[in-house]
Amino acid sequence: MVDSILIVEDDQDIAELIKVHMQDLGMQVTHCDNGEDAIEQALTQHFSLMILDVTLPGCSGLDVCRKVREVKQEQAILMLTARTSEIDRVVGLELGADDYMAKPFSIREVQARVHALLRRVHLLEKSKLQETNVIETSVICHGQLMINQRTHEVVLRDKALDLTSTEFDLLCFMARHPSQVFSRTQLLDKVWGYQHSGYEHTVNSHINRLRNKLASGDVASSSKSFPAIIQTVFGVGYKFSPEGVI
Repeated sequence: MVDSILIVEDDQDIAELIKVHMQDLGMQVTHCDNGEDAIEQALTQHFSLMILDVTLPGCSGLDVCRKVREVKQEQAILMLTARTSEIDRVVGLELGADDYMAKPFSIREVQARVHALLRRVHLLEKSKLQETNVIETSVICHGQLMINQRTHEVVLRDKALDLTSTEFDLLCFMARHPSQVFSRTQLLDKVWGYQHSGYEHTVNSHINRLRNKLASGDVASSSKSFPAIIQTVFGVGYKFSPEGVI
């Protein structure tokens, strides 16, 4: 099956550069140069991946990300930002972007990021198509937390949580290795599929979003205070704590 890419970029030279190299990889490419058209395309058609620039005329890339995420939780989104605009990167990740790249960038890095995101998209699609009778292999349970890897459902204390595909992958990976501490670099490699210095903030943002959603599951079901499920080990990284879901 041919992967379809939606490029949302108002700089025609950059858009054409990305388009040509995606097509060289055998991908089907659609291009939009404004946010309004991008939202319409994303919500009415299927795309394996969105490559989304932050700075767009009219509706910004951040607005596009937020509106698409409200409807399509599992849409893969790679955001493009100016190298000096850290706030855009932070906000983009908080709104649900799976990854970001700072301009200017090399086309080899674009290809590597696209391949890494598409590998995860393909694994997700494959898991949805595969039916299995061995429930133990598709469901992770820790106390009152249930993660169904086949249906991408997460239930905490009888409350269903809405996670993006990246948040889900991050939770699954850490839940499969309870109490084991992972550095941000290790999580980039294991969950995002690449190692690249300077992008560890991607992990921080997704950890914070995931923590907030897990905490909302606790608050909604009980006034009791529970230990954090995802804990920080200062100077080292993060770990999944089974005690947080007992």
